[in-house]
Amino acid sequence: MDDDTLTAVLQRAADRRRRFNDRLAAYFDSLTDGANGAGGALETPAFSRFTARALDLVRELSLRGGKRLRVVLLYEAAALVTDEPVAGLDEAAISIELLHTHGLVHDDIIDDTPARRGGPSTYYAYLREFPDRPDTALALAILAGDLAAFLSVRVLLNSGLPPALALAMASLHADVGATTITGQLLDLERDSHPEPSTDLLHAVTEYKSTRYSVLAPLRLGLLAAGADPSEHDGELRRYATALGIANQIHDDWLDLFGDAETLGKSPGSDIRSGRRSYAVRALLAAADESERKLLGAALGDSDGDADTLDRIRGIARAHGIDQSLRAEAERHAREAAALAATWRGRWRPDAVSLFALLPTWTVARDR
Repeated sequence: MDDDTLTAVLQRAADRRRRFNDRLAAYFDSLTDGANGAGGALETPAFSRFTARALDLVRELSLRGGKRLRVVLLYEAAALVTDEPVAGLDEAAISIELLHTHGLVHDDIIDDTPARRGGPSTYYAYLREFPDRPDTALALAILAGDLAAFLSVRVLLNSGLPPALALAMASLHADVGATTITGQLLDLERDSHPEPSTDLLHAVTEYKSTRYSVLAPLRLGLLAAGADPSEHDGELRRYATALGIANQIHDDWLDLFGDAETLGKSPGSDIRSGRRSYAVRALLAAADESERKLLGAALGDSDGDADTLDRIRGIARAHGIDQSLRAEAERHAREAAALAATWRGRWRPDAVSLFALLPTWTVARDR
């Protein structure tokens, strides 16, 4: 890919993220001010302080952004078919990001995570507001996450799209939402295994993140553009799986070796929560007896200090784990890029270029 094509692809992705952020802010405005929007105003009692605060926190976390990978994939999936405006893409993008917000809120409860996207997690925001009532803080955080999940379906059903299309998109969305919960259950099951297999780690990645972060946006974008995603299911799944694994291995690398200021959260969360990530599994497989003793004491210690994490990083680097994880992520990224390259000649070349480039970008990012 020449430099001009690369620049154009990256600029288009950045433009999509920027426009979507404006669209998402307008959506949240429409929930409270009655303006015309994706689904219209949400009926809530005017006196309810707790309801208003839950909406504020869902909005705040959603607008703090992130990579917006799902949004870019969804719009570019439609662009594989047409360069004309496609009705329903905004609503589909909002729905998938609200589902992601739901997952973040609940993940941060499960993992007892203080920070998310450069600010407090929803759970910890409530803990600050109710320092003497932790049960209330927990209940409110759970309900805020649930609110995001139901809004994510509502936005599709109230989109004004032709009923058959709205129902098909909502059905796809509900299915991937259930799959994501399955992935969360697998995530907890994985951590009950002292040294889980690579196959189990891949399954957690597939169900907890790949299905809704990669495959669902591809399917929704094609569906909105009038294509039948089931005709391409095999290749879409292979692309999503390879990209999802590459992305997750790189996320695990960042959690161990990344910089706190750049990440927007403290590294080492997998160690402190006892999560058997790709990086942790590699550490356990490579460590000698004394190193395993240190790891065993650190895994699941929520009060683990920076010195302990530095020692664990040193062990990982001594065994070449920083390099081997990068190499493994890059291998899966190359597989995804090669799959996307086979789409040339069938789908629109500018969109294909983004799908071919994206895997390389995802394993080179610093957050």
